[in-house]
Amino acid sequence: MLRNRLYYGVKPLIPSAIRLAIRRWVVVRKRQRVTDIWPIKPGTEKPPQNWPGWPGHKKFALVFTHDVEGPKGLSRCRQLMDLEQKAGFRSSFNFIPEGDYDTPAELREELCRNGFEVGVHDLKHDGKLYFSKKDFTEFARRINQYCRDWKAVGFRSGFMLRNLEWIHQLDVLYDASTFDTDPFEPQPDGADTIFPFWVRNDAGGGYVELPYTLPQDSTLYLLLQEKNPGIWLQKLDWIAKHGGMALVNVHPDYLSFEKNSSDRLTFPAALYSEFLTAVKNRYAGEYWHALPREVAEHFKQTLHLETVPGGHAK
Repeated sequence: MLRNRLYYGVKPLIPSAIRLAIRRWVVVRKRQRVTDIWPIKPGTEKPPQNWPGWPGHKKFALVFTHDVEGPKGLSRCRQLMDLEQKAGFRSSFNFIPEGDYDTPAELREELCRNGFEVGVHDLKHDGKLYFSKKDFTEFARRINQYCRDWKAVGFRSGFMLRNLEWIHQLDVLYDASTFDTDPFEPQPDGADTIFPFWVRNDAGGGYVELPYTLPQDSTLYLLLQEKNPGIWLQKLDWIAKHGGMALVNVHPDYLSFEKNSSDRLTFPAALYSEFLTAVKNRYAGEYWHALPREVAEHFKQTLHLETVPGGHAK
């Protein structure tokens, strides 16, 4: 959209505090108009055709992902990993290949060694990935090389901007650049499902799309300034009732592991920890906790999609 092109063109010139204040003003007012589709949108609970359910006859799937947007987020990855490990969970960390930080191979290896997943997050994270199809072809070539170097099978665009047709150029098992419903995003059209879905190409191949189905942490805690994980739990209850996939995106950049932090661009990590504890207590033994790649593999195999990662037909 032209509006997004203009915004991401001037965004680097606007101080982060001013951007945050403007977004808060817009989101708080918009919230009053979208209560019928957020955080729950009726109709998104319909499962895919011939859906067999989750492994082990579990009630629903539970997936945690993290987009690392800058050096601060990078420096907090190990703290976040430790927090989740202590709670008995694991997740996927998505790193920007050509952003304003370098991702150490040692960190990626440590994450994988501890049972976590590493994914590719955009290319530069500047909002310009989809400005030109010609440019995207070159960007895709570089993204594919990072996927090979990092042994990554998953991708997520910056700011949830997306062109699902162009993403066929990526050699990935899954993409995670969509959501079931989120009217606060710059590209607000949702996937309208709380399940994975298949994005097919003309050659008969495709990839699995994994929409996030719990509101992003930045929306809840930075923009709406919620003081507890109540909305997450409300949505989780609804997803569990309908047997869907509860997938959340939490940014280490926005987590504060310090008590009484005055940083307006963070929220207490204790809120995320509270959510994890509540999930364990409320749904012990009822959820399939999986990495994104495991969910994508399950979806592909159980629906007998005869493809290989990268969307190429066998």
